[in-house]
Amino acid sequence: MRNVVIANSRGIDRGLASCHSCGKVSPVTLGRCPRCGSHLHLRKPQSVARTVAFMIGAVAFYIPANLLPVMTITELGIADASTITEGMVTFWKSGAYPIALVIFTASILIPFLKIIALTWLCLAATGKVPCSPAGLSRIYWFTELMGRWSMIDIFVVGILVALVQLGNYMTIVPELGAVAFAFVVILTMFAAMCFDPRLLWDQVESKFAQEAPMPMTPQTPSTL
Repeated sequence: MRNVVIANSRGIDRGLASCHSCGKVSPVTLGRCPRCGSHLHLRKPQSVARTVAFMIGAVAFYIPANLLPVMTITELGIADASTITEGMVTFWKSGAYPIALVIFTASILIPFLKIIALTWLCLAATGKVPCSPAGLSRIYWFTELMGRWSMIDIFVVGILVALVQLGNYMTIVPELGAVAFAFVVILTMFAAMCFDPRLLWDQVESKFAQEAPMPMTPQTPSTL
């Protein structure tokens, strides 16, 4: 009886690439997607390197985003500049607990967790930490989904600045903290877009290939 070995066939082994723009699967040898004309790649070029670069920029802006004022409220000639944390504490002390929790989650917790998650994904994709592709892929999906909601603070500041311009009675002016926080959100969104979760599965496939036993070649008996 002959032993038949069935191997899992992957798109990358067959030279098939999924278009980054429209998702159509085509031979990578075509160079461009026949549907939308985008360049075809088996994997996103320099995925981990670009993700890390965007994350470094996000971390650099994350500190001033939480230390600098996001807006200054001038009421009857008295100016009051507040940071994200100070605004959250003010709402909490005034009894507006849901608003305080929304500010904490969207402005502090989500950006921090997104940076941690993307760092772990990059380490797993390069083999630095144990890789569980199924679980990490779900984390990546959740990270990409929730990251954009951090822009809620920027929208609130923009709306207040546009609406609350009451001359000498009350005015609201945006500050550098809002600009820094916007950069944090944008850079983390770009970092998530640059990361290719298929690298997680490639890492597992590579590990299995290295651990698989080498097939033994039959030896012919020597004649006496």
